[in-house]
Amino acid sequence: MPARPLRRLALLAAAIVLGTAAKASDFSEPWKNADRALVVDAYEYNPIDWAQLATDKRIAAFINKASDGMPPPYFCFGDDTAVKLCKALWKRHAVTRELFQTRKVVAKALGLKWGAYHLARPGNPVEQANNFLDFADPAPDDLLALDIEGIDPSQWMSLDDAEEFVRQVHRRIGRFPVLYTNGKTAQYIADNRYKYRLLSRLPLWYARYKPDIDVHFPLGNWQGYALWQFSAQANCGRFRCPYRVAGTPDNIDVNVVPTDAATLRQQWPYGGLIDVPADYLASVPVPVSRQAALAGKVTIIYADVATPPTFEEMVAVLGSRWSKFRDGFRMPVVRTVPRRPSFGIVQYVAWKRTEQRSPEQLDAAFAAADPLSTASTTLDRGQR
Repeated sequence: MPARPLRRLALLAAAIVLGTAAKASDFSEPWKNADRALVVDAYEYNPIDWAQLATDKRIAAFINKASDGMPPPYFCFGDDTAVKLCKALWKRHAVTRELFQTRKVVAKALGLKWGAYHLARPGNPVEQANNFLDFADPAPDDLLALDIEGIDPSQWMSLDDAEEFVRQVHRRIGRFPVLYTNGKTAQYIADNRYKYRLLSRLPLWYARYKPDIDVHFPLGNWQGYALWQFSAQANCGRFRCPYRVAGTPDNIDVNVVPTDAATLRQQWPYGGLIDVPADYLASVPVPVSRQAALAGKVTIIYADVATPPTFEEMVAVLGSRWSKFRDGFRMPVVRTVPRRPSFGIVQYVAWKRTEQRSPEQLDAAFAAADPLSTASTTLDRGQR
């Protein structure tokens, strides 16, 4: 082959390799790419030196913790200890909310995009969603995120309740939150995406503290992440840290996005769903009785409108339940059935009819078994 075509093939192969590497780089230490924008997220106990933080030009957004489950009770009852604890919790709640609003003003004054997240607790998904929105008081361009730390419903909000939380946020403000979760929970949601049809289509804020996530990323409806939390207290210490942000402590959470800062500002606040038809959002109010309506103070509850499953969802359901479906057509195995070289249905019927099942009696019953004798023929013979 002439030298020029060989050179062209070599250049083409190199271009394919470089293109693949560029695409895969967002799953392998993308924070080392100076073109990738970074996002800081914090909670009330993270001290922030805003003047120092502003010196890092790669920081394009700041996400702060807002609400945590339900707010503490406003009125305090009980003995002195209970009242003191109640007042302390309410004071902490009030201070946290004031700090949240102060940080929002400062971050926006520095030109940063703003976001808020809610730490989901068990129970009351609609009330938690209302508490989150009342606490965060989001502007149209503020990112909202639902933090699901695990799938244990005794410690964290159940995934079914999380779906209702998401619907309530959409009912009130017309857009969806981002889903923050770890690799294990994200994989569980991706594997059960036919069940969690909203959670599996929320933009993913992925928490994993490894340099590479290509083999671990929970493919499903997600083909990529909106944010990847790559640095936190788990992997950032005094001597080693994936990325240090000026003006923040070592345990601050740092996230990377698969775009530059300009594209991030265009995509923010990620309020849509991933590849979803409009009827997924359908819901209808549940009727209330006339007596309850006249009494007033009725909470409107919405029920999801059932939509036909897609082909991919049916394949997922059949794939996960095929073994149960297949076993339903098998004859149940009885451990006491004798093991014989030739043991068919005729011998099985003879064995069932034999009360004393000694080996000798079984041999005699098998020898006298009529292959054409069934319960129906025996009954018919008796009638004749």
